[in-house]
Amino acid sequence: MKLTGNTVFITGGGSGIGRALAEALHQRGNKIIIAGRRRAQLDEVVAANPGIDAVELDVANPASIEAVAADLIARYPTLNVLFNNAGVMLMDNAAGVMDEKTLQTHIAINLLGPIRLTSALIEHLKQQKQATLLYNTSTLAFTPLAPFAVYSATKAALHSFVMSQRFLLRDTSVKVQEIAPPWVATGLVGDANDPRAMRLDHFVEGTLAALETDAEEVLVDEALVYRNNPGPKEHAFVTELNTFMTKELAAA
Repeated sequence: MKLTGNTVFITGGGSGIGRALAEALHQRGNKIIIAGRRRAQLDEVVAANPGIDAVELDVANPASIEAVAADLIARYPTLNVLFNNAGVMLMDNAAGVMDEKTLQTHIAINLLGPIRLTSALIEHLKQQKQATLLYNTSTLAFTPLAPFAVYSATKAALHSFVMSQRFLLRDTSVKVQEIAPPWVATGLVGDANDPRAMRLDHFVEGTLAALETDAEEVLVDEALVYRNNPGPKEHAFVTELNTFMTKELAAA
């Protein structure tokens, strides 16, 4: 992906990775439009970054997606980058009775939201000379974390969808890249200042460097051990990771 001269729409742009990448790309001369459910967060980003625009969007609501997509196409005809970043990460208990709201929230926001939004904008993106679809999945798409079983499963499902979509778009002007973060200090889970998590500024720096290479999977070095996990020894690796992380989460 070229890092300048784009018109970029970023969901979940009011905080965390979404905001950090929105600001970094804004500084590189891109037109940035962020989206989210919380108007106050969006307004804070806009006030801190003159030139960034914001729209309210509920990615769990198909009607909201359709309305925002139509508005984007009308107001930003040069829109050529969609970054499906919005997500939710809630603990669950796969060994017990699952909470229905937790199930539906994860699926609606983490999986159906990106698929629906991409569907609403894909024909517009195909008309651009150069376009990019970006997805924020997770290293947990490759190495599930047991206390977040449903979150991990939705990210694995999105990773699978991205691979299929990339193949189907191979002869078009639309490139598909997947950002798979490790544990980044954003507050999505745990303390935003937890020293065990990767610093957000370091993550953004590494991610932008990888994005510019047109890599299909955008991975910082800290993510590689999890991405390289699938294989014959997958179960042992997952057991070891979960044993360690369960103790860490309990101590936090």
